[in-house]
Amino acid sequence: MVLNRFPSITSWALKMRSDVVKKGIGRAPHRALLKALGLTEREIESPFIGVANSYTTLVPGHIHLNLLASAAARGIARKGGVAFEFNTIAVCDGLAMGHEGMNYSLPSREVIADSVEIMAQAHMLDGLVFICSCDKVVPGMLMAAARLDIPSIFVTGGAMLTGRYMGRSVDLISVFEAVGEFERGKLDEGELKRIEDEACPTCGSCSGMFTANTMACLTEALGMSMPYCGTAPAAYSSKLRIAENSGERVVEMVVEGLKPSAILTEKAFHNAIVLDLALGGSTNTVLHLPAIASELDIKLDLDYFDKLSRVIPHLCDMSPGGPYRVEDLHRAGGVPALLKVLRKHIHEDALTVTGRRLGDLIEEAEVQDEGVIRPLENPVHPQGGIAILKGNLAPEGCVLKTAGLRKGTLRFTGSAKVFNSEEECVSHLLKRGVNPGDAIVIRYEGPKGGPGMKEMLTPTSLISGMGLGEEVALITDGRFSGGTRGLCVGHVAPEAAAGGPIAAVENGDEIRIDVEARTLTVKLTDREITERLSKVRLKPLKGKARGCLARYSRHVTSASSGAVLNREC
Repeated sequence: MVLNRFPSITSWALKMRSDVVKKGIGRAPHRALLKALGLTEREIESPFIGVANSYTTLVPGHIHLNLLASAAARGIARKGGVAFEFNTIAVCDGLAMGHEGMNYSLPSREVIADSVEIMAQAHMLDGLVFICSCDKVVPGMLMAAARLDIPSIFVTGGAMLTGRYMGRSVDLISVFEAVGEFERGKLDEGELKRIEDEACPTCGSCSGMFTANTMACLTEALGMSMPYCGTAPAAYSSKLRIAENSGERVVEMVVEGLKPSAILTEKAFHNAIVLDLALGGSTNTVLHLPAIASELDIKLDLDYFDKLSRVIPHLCDMSPGGPYRVEDLHRAGGVPALLKVLRKHIHEDALTVTGRRLGDLIEEAEVQDEGVIRPLENPVHPQGGIAILKGNLAPEGCVLKTAGLRKGTLRFTGSAKVFNSEEECVSHLLKRGVNPGDAIVIRYEGPKGGPGMKEMLTPTSLISGMGLGEEVALITDGRFSGGTRGLCVGHVAPEAAAGGPIAAVENGDEIRIDVEARTLTVKLTDREITERLSKVRLKPLKGKARGCLARYSRHVTSASSGAVLNREC
């Protein structure tokens, strides 16, 4: 990239948003405050670029983000802009898992979006570099970028490298599942500790194709980050170079007037869904992509995910269902190479932050390992990694991650075993109270009823670790971690707290899942469901639902629409 492509710092003729803060006699007090920061007259004349950073020493996926922010700031300065760093919150879903902390994870997405909006609007920033990682932070920042619609570019933090134990690859999910193996006597405490010690060897988001890494890849497919940013591991120096180049590029985007609304089009969301299905990514994308799209008044129906899933093959056998991690995908060619394989299914004319079409970027890519990125004629599965089911138990729909399911598990009939919270279910599992053929129902854990729609990685990992992953089903109005595998149906809508049919299910009811037919049903007539619901006393919000959780519960919409907050409130 030519450094003198744009005017020198002393000759900006561009009208900038930040002019309202710094131009004119009446803004002398504002300039005085800017000079208190150490800014020179030349810098005050320059574009003001915010660096929205979710760095924290509490979250492994974020502990290195200050280095990326510094690299981005160097790039901004090199192109004649001025970088202003500020922070957002970040929840580590792994640390929040299995206790009341998980109630706060999904609501944090809205807080992150709001906090970035507040900083950018209050200070009239001209552009933004988003430095982010992990499950709700990336979508929260994408929501902010879409809402603000000022030149923006993303630098996702990258995955941690894979751990090794006894000659095999391990990651965080290996530890969760090892707890289940310990409970069934397959591992002793010393072996469990050794897996614990080796599973997470570096900084970065957990190494499989879980929610954080799925969203990083989708950010690249949406056109909002530079090529290969989505898969470059956190420990790689290439991530620093991407960050510095992104800092340079955002200043150019300010000059060009290239905004998210020109990039985040319907075509871009289509491309992201196609990539998600080919990756066998996290079911949480069914919440996040509609939420991001809604900021641009683009409606993404669940039916659209399912329509594409029937024609897009699953090409990458990624953890937790398969053996490969993000570093393997990166070595195999990353997102550009996978999109090149999928090119007949995507919109190549979609614009990216580079200023170039997506088709131009992928033209330069090559698949380096067809075991990791398979050709279209040799998929892992002929259909995509996510299925949307409907039926009398989920009239608005629900989601199932099909990646990793055996063909023999595509149909299931079982007897309902009902729990009114995740904690009740986990307690039951630890007492070994689950049997083959059980259809475990966890309800009152939806967006409104949880509140916050907790992830169910603890029960699903216990089930897998106990060797029952293919013999029982789990159905919930909550959601699942990107690390979940097995016959797990989430996002059941309407949720129990909203009077959905899942609130009418009783122990012993027959539940049927048919993945090929895309149905989830309980063996009850509509009249029986209505009669039962008329007698159900809906479970009140938990006593801990105060403050932001109580507000979230009052205003959040259904999981079927992305669990966004009601704009009319």
